[in-house]
Amino acid sequence: MEKLDIDFIRSQFPAFSEAPLQGQAFFENAGGSYTSRFVIDRLSRYYRQRKVQPYAPYGASQLAGAEMDEAQARLAALLNIPESTLSFGPSTSQNTYVLAQAFRGIMKPGDAVVVTNQDHEANTGVWRRLAEHGIDVREWKVDPDTGFLDPAELPHLLDERVKLVTFPHCSNIVGQINPVAEICRTVHDAGAVAVVDGVSFAPHGLPDIAALGADVYLFSAYKTYGPHQGLMYVAPSLAARLPNQGHYFNAGYPEKRFTPAGPDHAQIAASAGMADYVDVVYAHHFGEESEPEPAARARAVLGLQAAHEAALLAPLLEYLRGRNDVRLIGGDTVEGRVPTVAMALSHPGEKVARALAAHGIMAGGGDFYAVRLLEALGIDPAHGVLRLSFVHYTSAAEVEKLIGALDRVL
Repeated sequence: MEKLDIDFIRSQFPAFSEAPLQGQAFFENAGGSYTSRFVIDRLSRYYRQRKVQPYAPYGASQLAGAEMDEAQARLAALLNIPESTLSFGPSTSQNTYVLAQAFRGIMKPGDAVVVTNQDHEANTGVWRRLAEHGIDVREWKVDPDTGFLDPAELPHLLDERVKLVTFPHCSNIVGQINPVAEICRTVHDAGAVAVVDGVSFAPHGLPDIAALGADVYLFSAYKTYGPHQGLMYVAPSLAARLPNQGHYFNAGYPEKRFTPAGPDHAQIAASAGMADYVDVVYAHHFGEESEPEPAARARAVLGLQAAHEAALLAPLLEYLRGRNDVRLIGGDTVEGRVPTVAMALSHPGEKVARALAAHGIMAGGGDFYAVRLLEALGIDPAHGVLRLSFVHYTSAAEVEKLIGALDRVL
């Protein structure tokens, strides 16, 4: 099956059958997605049957530990990374904070890091604070008209002092998909480490991290149809260089080195449901008789998701191009972007979102923790933008409903 079966997809998400959500079209997915039934079922089962300390010798404990291990192994396989390189944490913001503290342990005054002003604050603020310890913080700036990052500008910021470059795979406002593999090669040629925030990209398809070449890749499960966890890949050679941030007796376990507190056992176990979902979507569309490796299944599902999202994004962008009272942030065509569509309007973004809610549209307005980006674009963060974000379970009918509501509200 070459086209996404939207009815099948939506049947995997209980939210679409819940009474309070009937008649509502969800366009705030960049803030957090609906959860697949597999994750909900696993989380419920864990709390009902396995809410004990894992890895003890009794039966319920063994089941609990095995399910945590299953999540680690299956998600790592889908992401095409070694199992021991994947860490879980309470959020991507927390994982990034811990990572920055680890880097502080190996950097010295006069070293430099490169950040962008396209980022969510979680992937820029913690690195900028290294300036308090004598680290030179350099900013890779967006184009003030488009919000795009130009890869040709990056080499001008790089020299032998730069130890790390951090940037988003995709902006949570602009929607631009940055050429991660190309940027990582540039960073590596300069002898630096590439840290990629994948939070705004991963909901549109799990990436092949090995192919991207990132030294660190982070994303959030709760925006990727799962529980409230942050997932972080750290390349083995880099993990060995960074000081342990966990308990001293866990220093020899790569997957525990960047987890200072005890993990959320139930949510890690439930994360295996994210892999269940990818596998079920693959089997429904491509059949089970010739099942490829997990990473190949993930790429095939990503392709289905991206094609469906592009088909829905095109009419929305066409509608917005036809209005002269909207400043569309980012590209106005589907190429090179995800369906996260932000716009600056005469009214504050939050006010417009409230107006849309009366028409059954769930959207958001504000700065979305991208204050630096809005300032770079000449937009008052207090005024904010209206953001409309959707994923592959969104239907064409919902996009039509959105356009109709925008017509009435704007």
